[in-house]
Amino acid sequence: MLKREIRVALIGHQFMGIAHSNAFKNAEMWAGTPAKIVMKCLCAKDSPENLQIFADKFGWEEIETDWRKVVTRDDIDLISIATPNFLHKEIALEAAKNGKHVLCEKPLANNLADAREMLDAVKRAGVKHCCGYSYRFTPSLALARQLVQEGRIGRIYHVFVRYAQDWITNPNFAMVWRFDKKIAGSGPLGDLSAHSVDATRFITGLNFKEVSGNLQTLIKERPVDGNNPNGPKGMVTVDDVAQFLVNFEGGATGCFESTRLATGRKNYNTIEINGEKGSIFWNFEDQNYLMFYDNTQGPQEAGFRKINATHDVHPYNGGWWPQGHGIGYADSFVIEVAEFIRSIVDNTPFSPSFEDGVKSQEVLEAVERSVENRSWAEVK
Repeated sequence: MLKREIRVALIGHQFMGIAHSNAFKNAEMWAGTPAKIVMKCLCAKDSPENLQIFADKFGWEEIETDWRKVVTRDDIDLISIATPNFLHKEIALEAAKNGKHVLCEKPLANNLADAREMLDAVKRAGVKHCCGYSYRFTPSLALARQLVQEGRIGRIYHVFVRYAQDWITNPNFAMVWRFDKKIAGSGPLGDLSAHSVDATRFITGLNFKEVSGNLQTLIKERPVDGNNPNGPKGMVTVDDVAQFLVNFEGGATGCFESTRLATGRKNYNTIEINGEKGSIFWNFEDQNYLMFYDNTQGPQEAGFRKINATHDVHPYNGGWWPQGHGIGYADSFVIEVAEFIRSIVDNTPFSPSFEDGVKSQEVLEAVERSVENRSWAEVK
């Protein structure tokens, strides 16, 4: 019997566009999707020559430069949004209005009001929706959630999160769109802490009650042209460092930091959860492993255990290779796409959805309000 086809259009073709393209190209092969994925159209603001090179490399059938034409096409079922953040809302609204399923990168929008409008649109249209919190689909992170749900760490006391990168530590790194608040919405707060907030919600099930934040821009201007560091400068209008304390409903506490100025840290996406019966530590730079401390063991045996989460008994079968062979960054997107396609075909609930994107945005906006008012802010 022939598989149903899901015809996809990708809007955006830089870093996330590459990740999405790889996922759509390989999901059926590696993760056994219940539908044939047809990579119908690539759309981005670039020259036709550059778009064609990208399309040929990754397997897109056609190219287009006007996303408004793409979202109205009858031969497209799914719109994948991998554009700068300020474009997410308009594309998602038009895609939903035209009955397309939508996969949108995080953060869902540049502010909470826009995120809620996007959620209302997809719910009203009755289409499936995914907010791209791809780290959820790392087997070791999903195992952390499983251990918490099984009660292995008991009552949660603390959550410590640090997401650190160093790609902009050089003050002469040129101005890019991520440094412009009108386009990006925020710096590492939305770029990195959005992942941290979602990972915390995913693993622990805790609800954020109130936050107290600190946002700092440590490098306030950058050269417009990186090859001319002494030339014209542009003003950085987003945070370089985001830090915030959290009180969760039920009494647990949290400490969050995200930064792109952590010299030596490349993608140090970490989360530690301390509970009555045990603790968990996860670090994406060592993504095939999960550290677990079982507090029910006696002193003779107690200690953090390093679990190799690549066995077929682990979430998502631990990947597609024999145990110990591991998977990488791109594979989380492959699993994400495969699970989203499955939810479309089987008409089953999917998470992370736009609702999860809104929940994350509620926390980010509360952090910004806290900084503005120099006080604790309720998450609402």
